[in-house]
Amino acid sequence: MASHPPIANNPDVRFLGKLLGDVIRAYGGEALFKRIEYIRATSVDRARGVAGADGIDRGLDRLSLDETLDFTRGFMLFSMLANLAEDRQGVAAEQGADVAHALERLAAAGVDRATAAALLDGALVAPVLTAHPTEVRRKSMIDHRNRIAELLLLKDRGLEETAEGDQIDDAILRQIALLWQTRVLRRERLYVADEVDTALSYLRDVFLPALPALYARWDRAFGARVPAFLRPGTWIGGDRDGNPNVDAASLRLALARAGEAVIGHYLEQVHALGAELSISTEHVAVGDAVQALAAASGDAAASRADEPYRRALSGIYARLAATHLKITGKPAPRPGALSGEPYPDPAALRADLAQLAHGLSGESHGPLSSGGALGRLIRAVEVFGFHLATLDLRQNSAVHERVVAELLKAGGACDDYLALDEEARVALLRRELASPRPLTSPYAAYSEETASELAIVRAVADGHRTYGRAAIINYIVSMAQSVSDLLEVHLLLKEAGLYRGGDTPEADIMAIPLFETVADLERAPGIMSAWFALPEVAAISCTRGVQEVMIGYSDSNKDGGYLTSTWQLSKGSSALAPVFDDAGVRMQLFHGRGGAVGRGGGSAFQAIQAQPPGTIQGRIRITEQGEVIAAKYGTRASAATNLEAMTAATLLASLAPAELPEQDRAPFHGAMDALSDAAFRAYRGLVYETEGFRSFFRQATPIAEIAGLKIGSRPASRKKSDAIEDLRAIPWVFSWAQARVMLPGWYGVGTALAGFDDKELLRDMAAHWPLFAATLANMEQVLAKSDMTIAARYASLVEDRALGGDIFGRIRDEWQRTHDCLLQVTRQTRLLEKNPALGASIRLRLPYIEPLNLLQIELLKRHRSGEDDPRIGEGILLSINAIATALRNSG
Repeated sequence: MASHPPIANNPDVRFLGKLLGDVIRAYGGEALFKRIEYIRATSVDRARGVAGADGIDRGLDRLSLDETLDFTRGFMLFSMLANLAEDRQGVAAEQGADVAHALERLAAAGVDRATAAALLDGALVAPVLTAHPTEVRRKSMIDHRNRIAELLLLKDRGLEETAEGDQIDDAILRQIALLWQTRVLRRERLYVADEVDTALSYLRDVFLPALPALYARWDRAFGARVPAFLRPGTWIGGDRDGNPNVDAASLRLALARAGEAVIGHYLEQVHALGAELSISTEHVAVGDAVQALAAASGDAAASRADEPYRRALSGIYARLAATHLKITGKPAPRPGALSGEPYPDPAALRADLAQLAHGLSGESHGPLSSGGALGRLIRAVEVFGFHLATLDLRQNSAVHERVVAELLKAGGACDDYLALDEEARVALLRRELASPRPLTSPYAAYSEETASELAIVRAVADGHRTYGRAAIINYIVSMAQSVSDLLEVHLLLKEAGLYRGGDTPEADIMAIPLFETVADLERAPGIMSAWFALPEVAAISCTRGVQEVMIGYSDSNKDGGYLTSTWQLSKGSSALAPVFDDAGVRMQLFHGRGGAVGRGGGSAFQAIQAQPPGTIQGRIRITEQGEVIAAKYGTRASAATNLEAMTAATLLASLAPAELPEQDRAPFHGAMDALSDAAFRAYRGLVYETEGFRSFFRQATPIAEIAGLKIGSRPASRKKSDAIEDLRAIPWVFSWAQARVMLPGWYGVGTALAGFDDKELLRDMAAHWPLFAATLANMEQVLAKSDMTIAARYASLVEDRALGGDIFGRIRDEWQRTHDCLLQVTRQTRLLEKNPALGASIRLRLPYIEPLNLLQIELLKRHRSGEDDPRIGEGILLSINAIATALRNSG
């Protein structure tokens, strides 16, 4: 095996690491600093293969419990600061992942700019924030980290002082000191309101200012104003699947907080424009439209008599303030002197702002004719409306079945809906949807579950009236397995007036199937064919012009393993395309990606481009959750980089000629079928067919202890059971990452590759098929972060030594097989040889993760043996936090 090149430590890592050391010395004392530094230096020497380092005492055994907590915090903070440093240096950024380069690539392939612009007319690119609990850091920690990032940007510009007069280096040092003294762990479990506020901070503080600036960049790249095709979404407050804490009150809260934030932003911007647009009729002729707005404003101040733009903005501000009061029930933060009628919708606000913009451009073609703060505000209104981000609903199909059964029985339509077969269910639901009568009665008593679901759809109807229809347009059905699962949603919507039957049926909300397991993905084309075959569905879909299908990475991976999940998702998408073509409806894929590779993680830029030809068509939505949100959207700069990459990839996936020639697809697909089958058997054989595997998993990983991390409002399991089938995918993946096994991201692939005879074909696939290349690249990252030596120590926690040894032996052998076959197929001599930046990034962290793992194992032993010192439990949770921070995409 080839040796690794030396790690070129970037200057920010050295700078921030030194400041952290100064903080530890100042607040923890010289003795603590020296002990931590000794462990750090020893671990680094061992990782670099320094002669004799393996025989040196690590110094971990001499740490007291208090010192263990401080040490763990120190290593966690170093990893956090190293992440920041690497993000700044563009380690995570990918070459060519921007719209300008995408247009150049398309032009080289014969696709002109006009064609790309035409695609955007009907495009949608949507990052959707979810509350899936994989972010281990408190928001306070992230805020300090982001402040350091802002200070470093000032330093980059050559400044020595902040606007407030602080020395920048001193200000950074203070932020690191605050990090050291900030409590890492949450004491209370998160509530839905906390999750709403966290998401709101990203949408308000990052997306609101960042997106208009991005659009200005894209306008320049295209040479014309592009439509508002990129719009954020969120699940937080509407995702009820497995979370009993989300209800109608949560939905109303999420909508209200978002509406208040976005209208408050508009008020601030209009107020600032009033100060800026001091244009006088003494110097320029102002058009009739602007004069009319000024006259209608009610602003009769003599000091502004010759300033129609200011008077018009006074009127706009008054109407916005009235809108704020109408929507939030609160007066505007800065009440104006004038009164006005609330805006009925965002379009009316945009129309007034556009009149001002047309006035400026109509006066001349000078520097005021386009862009600027007014242009950014108009763009913001187009993108964010009065709702800030589209809020999705999600619920499990089993809940809908029970609720609809109760409604039908109470309404006298069917005594036992659950006993009906699929054909009878569809017939009954269609009859009820065609009928104008409601099923619900104010005099009927409903179960708590049914009452809650009815309250949800009624809250949605209220939300449409208050914030506009764009506030909620999607209803995702988890575990969708039939047409009736989607019709049941329409029946619930009908009770709130959101579905209307008759000769021209209408649905204000789109029912979206989520196909999660391998079997669900295989059934998806048949279900969608039957769905479009219903006349009322066809009419609604054709009017809407698009139908979304969500595909889930997490459960398909837990069900069938990494390779099978990846391939089934691709095959399922391909098989759906002709179904949509036959129906004359545009397909919109919603990718339920997590952070870890075992949950669909990895480069979004590569993943979007690796989608099957014809499946993107300018429209894609992608979930963003947990630690990924902070990593990708923690600052405006990182948000711009990642949103740009998502947009560029969508353009390329939609318009660039397929990289895989038609004649190569059949052999490549055939090979992938064989690989997937072999990997599936190997994975299922270990996880679901090996006696005692459940006990091995629960004892060899900190799965039980992870439940103590108060990082989300949703339970870890769908049912009160220790079965792997019932465990949610997040803790499944998260726990394997902590134990450095990373099993969901690679197990079974080695067996599949080793058993495939035509190795040259595999190499050809790796070199020329984007899907296979991306699959191997993501797996390679996981293998580089795993460590079988450390994993063996976790396996020693298994009480049945024979069972632990046998199962871990199989895991270790499969890891080695996967490692060797990957190098063989990719023609490398070591992992990440072709991606040296990522390789260096991971190797920089490994010396900081190993001591944390070793400490965690010892603490787990003490905890499980019955020691009740609360510092042991706290140490375990701190170590989980620190390891997750160092690994970055662990959940």
